[in-house]
Amino acid sequence: MSKSMLKKEIVCILLVLPALLVRAFTSLYPLLRTFFDALRDISLIRQTNEFIGLDNFFRMASDINVINTISFSLWFTFVSVVFHVLLGVPLALLLNRKFFGRKVLRSVVIIPWALPLIAAGIAFFWGFNDMYGFVNDIIRRFVPDFAFHWLVDRQGAQTAVIIADVWKNMPFFAILILSGLQSISSEIVEAARVDGASAWKRFWSITLPHIMPLLIVMTIFTALWRITLFDLVFAMTAGGPGGATSLLSYRIYVEAFMSLNLGYAAAISTVLFLAMVIIAGIGFSLKKLVDYEL
Repeated sequence: MSKSMLKKEIVCILLVLPALLVRAFTSLYPLLRTFFDALRDISLIRQTNEFIGLDNFFRMASDINVINTISFSLWFTFVSVVFHVLLGVPLALLLNRKFFGRKVLRSVVIIPWALPLIAAGIAFFWGFNDMYGFVNDIIRRFVPDFAFHWLVDRQGAQTAVIIADVWKNMPFFAILILSGLQSISSEIVEAARVDGASAWKRFWSITLPHIMPLLIVMTIFTALWRITLFDLVFAMTAGGPGGATSLLSYRIYVEAFMSLNLGYAAAISTVLFLAMVIIAGIGFSLKKLVDYEL
């Protein structure tokens, strides 16, 4: 390497270094401080700040609230991601077809995603109201005298939160899958059609292999966004009834800002971080299996 090239590389590194240092500080310091606080008993109410090792994690193993939170967080993430895929892919296929008003429909479809989560949560809070909500009103048109207290019933509230989340975020998932569909060569699809391949065969043999890497990446990020969701639950159910819809991020909020138990909140945050690492690791391992050249 010549001296001029070396000087240019050094200059480039020096120009980028301040931004990298700021980014490293704002990312690594909160992470390391969270791990450090998770090993301490920090309570603003009891005025404690002492090292207790893994006691916060042992406490979580017997805390029914945290156990229920972890259970629902995993279930919520799994079900929501499944419906994102089952509904998002067909919607993307529909939007990829040529028909009158396609551009308008694409614009309308993305509107739910553009709404703030807080606004969507408040809207669905009233939408699932047993007396005034539109959900029961629609059902009563087919089942007279239908009455169900969605946000009071444990399973009803969990179902309502999942429905609201899928309605809010699935269109964005579909639009990104649509971008992958548009990268498929029309000549390949047309050649398969001429050879007599059915629509299902074309999807299974051509479309799905082309979009599979994108589909896996989107599934990973969707799962990560779901397991860290806070706004929707905060506005819609506040974790109720009885903590039935409490997600990990909401439980962290309760422990840190309502109970002022910062050490315990840091321990729950550590569990959330580990869950994200595991999800990302599994997802990117799967992506390597389909990361092929087409």
